[in-house]
Amino acid sequence: MNANVDVRSLSSRELWERAQISLAGGVSHDGRFLPPYPAYFSRARGARKWDVEGREYIDYAMGSAAMMLGHSHPDVVAALVSQASEGTFFATVHPLEIQWAELVQELVPSAERVRFVASGTEATMLALRVARAYSKRPKVLRFEGHFHGWHDYVVQGMKTPYDRIPTLGVPDCIRETMVVCPTDAHQVESRLKADRQIGTVICEVSGANWGSVPIADELLRALRTLCDRYDCVLIFDEVITGFRWSPGGKQALLGIKPDMTTMAKIVAGGMPGGAIGGSAEIMRLLDPRQEIEGFKPPIIHRGTFNASPIVSAAAVAALKVIRTGEPHRQANRIAAQLRAGMQRVLDQLQVDAIVYGEASTFHVYFGQHARRSIIDQVPPDAIRSMKRDALDVYTCGLRKRGVDFMSYTGGVTSLAHTDADIDPTLEAFAGAVKDLIDAGKVTRL
Repeated sequence: MNANVDVRSLSSRELWERAQISLAGGVSHDGRFLPPYPAYFSRARGARKWDVEGREYIDYAMGSAAMMLGHSHPDVVAALVSQASEGTFFATVHPLEIQWAELVQELVPSAERVRFVASGTEATMLALRVARAYSKRPKVLRFEGHFHGWHDYVVQGMKTPYDRIPTLGVPDCIRETMVVCPTDAHQVESRLKADRQIGTVICEVSGANWGSVPIADELLRALRTLCDRYDCVLIFDEVITGFRWSPGGKQALLGIKPDMTTMAKIVAGGMPGGAIGGSAEIMRLLDPRQEIEGFKPPIIHRGTFNASPIVSAAAVAALKVIRTGEPHRQANRIAAQLRAGMQRVLDQLQVDAIVYGEASTFHVYFGQHARRSIIDQVPPDAIRSMKRDALDVYTCGLRKRGVDFMSYTGGVTSLAHTDADIDPTLEAFAGAVKDLIDAGKVTRL
């Protein structure tokens, strides 16, 4: 293939054919493949995005939940343009990283000190290293189905069977460092009591898979109590809930303060970046001036593009809007309307499915006896058990009608979504569900 050809002039099919030759697997993220080939997108603004063929979509993927302000928010765009003209990367400290950290510190209760990273996966990887060093205990307790990125330490437990590492390339000895637990306070205490090598507890604060299996608020409160009782470091993974459930994340909404928090997506203004925040005492382990047990700094952490000026500029601009709370009021209102409307569609079509969600999210659970299910007691893999062929029918059904969800379980709203998006979205949803009915892929009441 000629690399000099402007690929932006090609169709999705043509781009997919070229991708087979240049990209491993044709994609840069496992979840971005959709048979027979994915739609390629070229631009986005507000609550809309357009594929290379010019088709318009109402977007509920929102950059995998990163775009709380919508695509191309004018404040963020202006900040990016302004900073780009001054330089995108210096490989040194710079003023904007301080302003960014101060905004995170202001909004997130647990963030007494902040350290920036380049992604959500890096955030959990660093947080676990710091927590192990602080607790002086090697094992981490995590929950079934919760997602904390793709690095070696957190892949076990993200999908069934939970006692098996679900990918090639991860040493079996990693299993010895992780304890996978159901989301039950009694089971957590039993494991903490039995194994004093556990020094860290991490959880997705929304529940598994950004809330597709919600976690009870009472369990989050119990985790705080249990971690205090057994001297464990409590990490809230707020990569998605952070700055979405409220300007200060779910912890601010509930008044539960973890020892550490992992963040990405919205924290970086929709740009590539992330952060960890924690108590001053714990975060002291990252201070290059400190020497502890002969190590200076106590914990090595580097990363070429951590808090790059271009990302910092976008983040500062975005968080200034986030802290007003207006994005949450608008996004939550639209999400509530969507949840109610989608459930009406399912009721009218007599499909055994339930719509649910918190804040600016919505999820759909298609399954036998779904109406009688208590969602937070359904195993995570059951929620995500729609078979591949049904998933393709559903996702393609939405897209051909001009709507794109974040995943087949649902999507997220943003400041940019309005009442005008509701009816066309519900029409597309109804059409996609009818496609599932015609294909015999859903249970009828």
